[in-house]
Amino acid sequence: MTSPTTPILSPEPFPHAVAAGSAAGGLRVVAIGGGTGLSILLRGLRRYVASSNQIAPDAGLIADLAAVVTVTDDGGSSGRLRREFNMLPPGDLRNCMVALSEEEDVLARLFAHRFRAGDALEGHSFGNLFVAALTEITGDFGHAIQLASKILATRGRIYPVTTANATLVARMDDGSLVRGETNITASRKRIAELMLDPPDAAPLPETLEAIERADLITVGPGSLYTSLITNLLVQGMPAALVQARGVRVYICNLMTQANESLGLTASQHIERIYEHTRAPIFDYALVNTGVFSPETLARYAAEGASPIEADIERIEALGVRCIAGDFASEASVVRHAAGRVTGALLALGGTALAGRV
Repeated sequence: MTSPTTPILSPEPFPHAVAAGSAAGGLRVVAIGGGTGLSILLRGLRRYVASSNQIAPDAGLIADLAAVVTVTDDGGSSGRLRREFNMLPPGDLRNCMVALSEEEDVLARLFAHRFRAGDALEGHSFGNLFVAALTEITGDFGHAIQLASKILATRGRIYPVTTANATLVARMDDGSLVRGETNITASRKRIAELMLDPPDAAPLPETLEAIERADLITVGPGSLYTSLITNLLVQGMPAALVQARGVRVYICNLMTQANESLGLTASQHIERIYEHTRAPIFDYALVNTGVFSPETLARYAAEGASPIEADIERIEALGVRCIAGDFASEASVVRHAAGRVTGALLALGGTALAGRV
């Protein structure tokens, strides 16, 4: 047994997880978040979900995959559609649909296409416009998302965290209030507390049911406040995670982010989340301890960003077991390595699954 203060180093390729999943019919997984981070994670998880079109050797390890996605974006194409059509922002949900579809499929490329010309169309993505059209036809944003997902033949279900037209409100470190995600992100002040308006925004019943049934629940990666905590402000979400029977994993970001996490260590990310959920909701934290190249460090330092400190002892002092390893991929932009992250998660899920066999 690993001692409480010793990080769990992720083995590869996690054969015990595959065996456990195969024996029990597959994991039930819920991934909560938004932005690029959630899309990258879903691409990694997707290959383990069986598809009617393609059966990979390791497909079927995940029997059910659900993504729960933030809907407070008010900038760019999503923001324009939100204002003009009085609908929820489709951007993060559309990214998740593309991530869960077949990447080679022309429909997936079409949904990701962004118009580069035209006064009315420039900056809009086709997928956002498609969801807007379906919302007008059906009169129901949630139903429009499910229909679009079927058209893309996604390997998983995608839910907006709420269908309430909620606005983010942040109390900054000087006591001032800033409304709207775009304004919050642009502010030079630090966020002290995040709120939703209205505060009683409710989740979809399907989301709560998926969390209750899940073997594995992930939160992150993504912007601490505007991609992660925003989901946890929805009424009933913290309670559902507290009561969940599945393994609950926080996937820590790789780099600090202006206004949201500058100077925060990995444990402090968890503490900020707990300040908003008012209860511990994680069993494990997946934290990168890989070393970045000097070129990458210099490039991010020029933007005021740096690798998030993996303060493992402080994480485990919070009652959260730490999975430490090299989970980063370096290119023009640092991203999580989907394969390595997914492998570590499925190892944990396999343990949970074995417990219900």
